[in-house]
Amino acid sequence: MKILILGCGQVGSAVAKSLAQQPNNDVTVIDNDAQALQRLSDSLDIQTIVGSSSSPQILQAAQIEDSDLLLALTGSDETNLVACQLAYRMFNTPESIARVRQGDLVHALDLEDLDGANLDKNIFNVSYYIRPEQLVTEQLFGLFQYSLALQVLSFNDDAIRLTVIKAEAGGTILGKKLLHMQEVLSLMARSHIDCQISAIYRNGRLVIPNSDTMIIEGDEIYVLARTEHMNDILRLFRPDDKPGKRVMIAGGGNIGYRLAKLLEKQYNVKIIEFNQNRAEWLADNLHNTLVLKGSATDEALLIQENIDEVDVFCALTNDDEDNVMSSLLANNLGADQIITIINRTSYVDLLQGNQIDIVVSPHLVTIGSILSHIRRGDVVSVQPLRHGTAEVLEVILHGDRKTSKMVGRRLQEIKLPTSCYFAAVGRDGEWTMAHQRDWILQEGDHVIFFVAYSRHVQELEKAIAVKFGFF
Repeated sequence: MKILILGCGQVGSAVAKSLAQQPNNDVTVIDNDAQALQRLSDSLDIQTIVGSSSSPQILQAAQIEDSDLLLALTGSDETNLVACQLAYRMFNTPESIARVRQGDLVHALDLEDLDGANLDKNIFNVSYYIRPEQLVTEQLFGLFQYSLALQVLSFNDDAIRLTVIKAEAGGTILGKKLLHMQEVLSLMARSHIDCQISAIYRNGRLVIPNSDTMIIEGDEIYVLARTEHMNDILRLFRPDDKPGKRVMIAGGGNIGYRLAKLLEKQYNVKIIEFNQNRAEWLADNLHNTLVLKGSATDEALLIQENIDEVDVFCALTNDDEDNVMSSLLANNLGADQIITIINRTSYVDLLQGNQIDIVVSPHLVTIGSILSHIRRGDVVSVQPLRHGTAEVLEVILHGDRKTSKMVGRRLQEIKLPTSCYFAAVGRDGEWTMAHQRDWILQEGDHVIFFVAYSRHVQELEKAIAVKFGFF
């Protein structure tokens, strides 16, 4: 596949790296920053062109007329949209993906109706829009669905979720082996409840669990289960506490505003915004949220607003340093749980799990959404996990026993690539957890895979792919 990427910022560079590592991909990157392009080309087998991403001459120099896919990932919404329109009208590019961040532009384009449904409204001829702020807001809101969850990911239209939670003293399963888990679940509920423990991070190291694995305090547990069963399952790993209702948000930008809008009907929300005009706008548009004009790094303000009684403190400004400082200050002053947005992906693992409970990277979230649309095979979803090196993929299987390495075979018969594991299988709306190893895969099954190290995703894609004879 010939792929043209516009922009070599953190998102563009990460996507280029992922795509260039796959065979048969011919990747070209355009950017105005010659030094950034040089650093990228030094480490990847790609072509680079210095110039404006919205210039027809530059696009033509990159052989856009031969490209199968355009990824418009610059920091400018206008550049991304114009480039996609040029690609479609002048060069007949089959498919384009554009990153759009500006909230007003998103609403003006009515993007909810543009994901392939009403192309006549799609004035920029974009095949798919990536909206980082919406993706981040959805991930943040998901964290509030379960008390003290560290990450919540949904699959198959939210029929099944993967939730990351830390095992705490008082949890029912603490100190017991996983083989006892089903017995405990049977005692907790009349209906059949099942789950898959896909991974455990213990002292920062990955543990792939089996039936003899014992849960100890401090373990980060990656639990996959049907959405309606998740609350019952999570009680095994923590005391049966009530979710906190007091939330303080630092930063009234698009993400802070959207999250407050989602939370204010169920939670007691305060939002701190430094800009006077923005604070007044927030006060007019948020109906059950207390808007405070000031800085979240102002210790006196936090103490005055009873930060020690806050259940969840969210640092959501556009400045990484302000987010880190306000989070550390809120933690020291007694806030129960700290959630922070960090744009520099290299900082995520350094900060997460110490004084900051959860670090959300907008770039990692955006990259996962992009890759789910361009990965080989029938990939429904790609979700990066919180430690950055692991991914969860939902795919649809095709073929038969002759043309597929998986269809028609029991889970226990299938040899997966290194660091790749079955998590769950969905069929006709029902989900079976992968610890039931005698389950036979069929064409059309939705399969969720846990990949401990994302560098092995390419090998998994090969294992999933249908042989040519199928066509």
